[in-house]
Amino acid sequence: MKIAQDEVLGQRPPQILRPVGTVRNPRSRPTSREPENRYIKGETLFPPTCQTCYNSCMAKGRLSTPPGHVNLRMLAEHLELSQTTVSLVLNNSPSAKSIPQETRDRVSEAAQRLNYRPNYFARSLRQSRSMSVGVLAPDLSEGYFTRVMSGVVQELTAAHYFYFTACHDWKRELIEKYPRMLVERAVDGFLLLNTPADHIDVPVPVVAISAHSAAENITNIVLDHHLAVGQALLHLYSLGHRRIAFMRGPRAIPDSEYRWESIQQVAREIDLKIDPALVIRIDHAGWSMKDGYHPMAPEIGYRPMQGLLEKTRDFTAIFCFNDIAAIGAIRALKDAGLAVPGDVSVVGFDDILSAAYSTPSLTTVRQPLTEMGKRGAQVLLERIANREQEYASEIVMEPELVVRESTGPAPAAS
Repeated sequence: MKIAQDEVLGQRPPQILRPVGTVRNPRSRPTSREPENRYIKGETLFPPTCQTCYNSCMAKGRLSTPPGHVNLRMLAEHLELSQTTVSLVLNNSPSAKSIPQETRDRVSEAAQRLNYRPNYFARSLRQSRSMSVGVLAPDLSEGYFTRVMSGVVQELTAAHYFYFTACHDWKRELIEKYPRMLVERAVDGFLLLNTPADHIDVPVPVVAISAHSAAENITNIVLDHHLAVGQALLHLYSLGHRRIAFMRGPRAIPDSEYRWESIQQVAREIDLKIDPALVIRIDHAGWSMKDGYHPMAPEIGYRPMQGLLEKTRDFTAIFCFNDIAAIGAIRALKDAGLAVPGDVSVVGFDDILSAAYSTPSLTTVRQPLTEMGKRGAQVLLERIANREQEYASEIVMEPELVVRESTGPAPAAS
């Protein structure tokens, strides 16, 4: 007697399950192996191995999608739900909260099991949207930008949105050119990361993070710089520091001037004198790729600190523009034979991932960078979905002081 190869290997051939009402090919003959239809939670069970058969049946006619591809209508018919209900669940729409959790779970499980893939082209035609946004940033180096982007990506991915990222390297011609190029690619909106928005004129919603733009049609996600600076300076003041140096940010970054204005205001409030001789700046030379290093490398703080130490050592603390600059400043102080925090305390800004692991670990003002990215993406998606609604021009986020090893009591005067 001849034995099938699959049975020799201990495997049985795949079995075809047909939904109720399916008409068999009249030439085919039922076999004893063909099982009866079964149901799970009101659904006909279709194994992944017979996806093509399922598609043909559920389409009720000629197969209009590639084999193995289940569209929204097929999935809705399979679940015996409306396409609207299934769409709300799969798109994680706010309206989906009114749908029973059991139904939402059933939709999600079936979509995964049947390998559902949304047709974004059809959706874009139907909704007049491309389901994509443009993200403009100076660069995506370690630090501020990666933390913000992590929040942006979380929200856009959850909303099934694609994104184009363009890095302008602080070049004005690119800041003006890239938005035009992305509009030609039909993006639904723009998210600007630490990018000036004054020269961006586009016909779609714009949300800017740390841009402080006064332009119309833009929602700004900004930090409360006055509170952030107050936390840092009061911490140093409480440790006895009165001769405090300041490292200002580069002119290209919108946050720089706002933070410097806050420093001057807080200093007046706590009666702290700012000595102009102790104010240094991350200048254009230290911010340019022409010098052979990345504009977000620790050199941006190392070189200004070196220059200050060549002129004076009459200070007991320094408040740096960001954590990358603070890490560079700490290295310059050590190279000059000074101890941190024994001789000079150092405070950074941002709380990047490496701040807690530098030596010494860095005291810093934590910006809620991931949350700022998430909030920015949320607002942008809301504005895309509701173009006629009015939105606040500014959303303010709160900072937090994180005290670590780089700050200590001011050394006693000799």
